[in-house]
Amino acid sequence: MMTYNLAVIPGDGIGPEVMKEAVKVLDFVAKKFDLDIRYTYLKAGGCAYDEFGDPLPDETLNTAIKSDAVLLGAVGGYAWDELPVDKRPEKALLGLRKS
Repeated sequence: MMTYNLAVIPGDGIGPEVMKEAVKVLDFVAKKFDLDIRYTYLKAGGCAYDEFGDPLPDETLNTAIKSDAVLLGAVGGYAWDELPVDKRPEKALLGLRKS
């Protein structure tokens, strides 16, 4: 049985709803092909800014780097449009891409 570690970042807006369904699909695939998928749920984007004051907390970035794959939902929304550029949810996307 192959084991995969996936970082799941639901994000903001419709992201959590979409990621919930994506995980259901992956669970079906895992069962069908005898895979062991281990999920680690992390925060990035507006929800991370609201909780930690940072759109891409170190824990999220470090765990994502160590994972076999990252599932990333939508990030951002009107609620965070007035933040300084370096604190906007989109900064999380750039940080993940660079890593």
